[in-house]
Amino acid sequence: MQTPAAPLNRRMITLSIMLATLMQTLDSTIANVALPHMQGTLSASQDEISWVLTSYIVAAAIATPLTGWLAARLGVKRLLAVAVSGFTVASLLCGLSETLAQIVGARLLQGLFGAALVPLSQSILLDINPRDKQPQAIAIWGVGVMVGPILGPTLGGWLTDSYNWRWVFLINLPIGAFALFGVLTYLPRSKPSARQALDFFGFITLSLAIGALQAMLDRGQQLDWFGSLEIRIEAAVALVSFVFFALHTATAGKGSFFRYELLKDGNFVTGTCFIFVIGAVMYATRALLPPMLEALMGYPVATTGLVTAPSGVGTMVAMLIAGRLVGRMDVRMMLLAGFLVSAVALYQMMGYTLVLSESDIVWPGVIQGVGLGFVFVPLSAVTFATLAPELRADGTAIFSLMRNIGSSIGISVIQAQVTRNTQVVHASLVEHMNPANAALVQNYDLSSPTALESLNRMVTQQASMIAYVDAFKLMFIATLCVVPLLAIVRSRRRAAGEDAPHVAMD
Repeated sequence: MQTPAAPLNRRMITLSIMLATLMQTLDSTIANVALPHMQGTLSASQDEISWVLTSYIVAAAIATPLTGWLAARLGVKRLLAVAVSGFTVASLLCGLSETLAQIVGARLLQGLFGAALVPLSQSILLDINPRDKQPQAIAIWGVGVMVGPILGPTLGGWLTDSYNWRWVFLINLPIGAFALFGVLTYLPRSKPSARQALDFFGFITLSLAIGALQAMLDRGQQLDWFGSLEIRIEAAVALVSFVFFALHTATAGKGSFFRYELLKDGNFVTGTCFIFVIGAVMYATRALLPPMLEALMGYPVATTGLVTAPSGVGTMVAMLIAGRLVGRMDVRMMLLAGFLVSAVALYQMMGYTLVLSESDIVWPGVIQGVGLGFVFVPLSAVTFATLAPELRADGTAIFSLMRNIGSSIGISVIQAQVTRNTQVVHASLVEHMNPANAALVQNYDLSSPTALESLNRMVTQQASMIAYVDAFKLMFIATLCVVPLLAIVRSRRRAAGEDAPHVAMD
């Protein structure tokens, strides 16, 4: 029996799954600022405490591709309920942890259960809304996906300073409880489909490839990249596993873990490639500002959160506007506007110096947030416009996975670039610091260790600032280079017989 979701149910379902999405996206960044406090409580070294973040990222990356298969076997409602309840219980275990092993294990569980939340929420919103309302639904979903990671450090800093680091995880309990109640009460039950048994070889090889890649990207900067044996091993495992997965997928046919039918939809393939590029180019900039403000400007964590959070407001407003514009104007024009607005923000950031007012930080962030909002909504809409409903769970999982991998690669590359450029610029500036420099000798006593230390600190600050400006310049150029790729994007085509998506009911 096919029954459309009632309007009241649609609102409550949206609220419930958005709470679940927000809970998961907040946890991708909320624990970052609490790591020093955890380190002391758990008696862990800096290298050991980083696994609190790495374990979550790797577990979520490995489990994300399973979303479609699990949704087909268990049904969307049952899988979502298991994911929300499991994530909430894992959050409680994180908050109660007394040892490093306990919290790393609980974070692994968080990543495994939370992996399905974002792709399932996107798939459900597409299923319960008629086609003309899907862009607005995607806009609402995008607010949770984009704003959660931005607000995470701010909320995490406040909870850690006002209470303690355990509340960074315990805050999920009431959110998870409300989300679970809404899912169990309002979400219709979907019948499991008779999908083939799990392709274990395909899943294992893909999991190894993704897990090793994510671990390499997350720990590469800390371990000096390929100068570390661990990074070389992870790179080799990722490469070999992916080659085996690709060969297996090409020869296994319909028995493959990967739904090859996804590759037949041109909109989906183009959109997925684009979200990977956007993740690498536009998300990386978000990772530059907090360390720059805290290390160079001396901003406390809470202040850093306050001046970077308005970019989330820009994203939210832009997404809601873009959701109403999709279908009324060419999506390529909206994407072009989004990229150009983002380029304007990056151009402003290229003028940063060590002397900045808070407005110098807030407004470029708001502008960049607006640009990201005008890119994300139309791209999501066109990606799933012609995808068959039975492929949405798999499609949204791959879409989320590619966005996450793209952002991980972009962040790792740009952070490595900043570190390298800081060293290069520092060496270049130091070349001029010698007794032959009359201006230097007049202002500094080069025979005094204190003066030399002060001089080195100033040079390091200047070198770091130049490196950050160069990184913004690189992102500016990369954003403009993406614009010609819009030529391969096709406007959304209406699929026959899909004007009003329905949810199967038992």
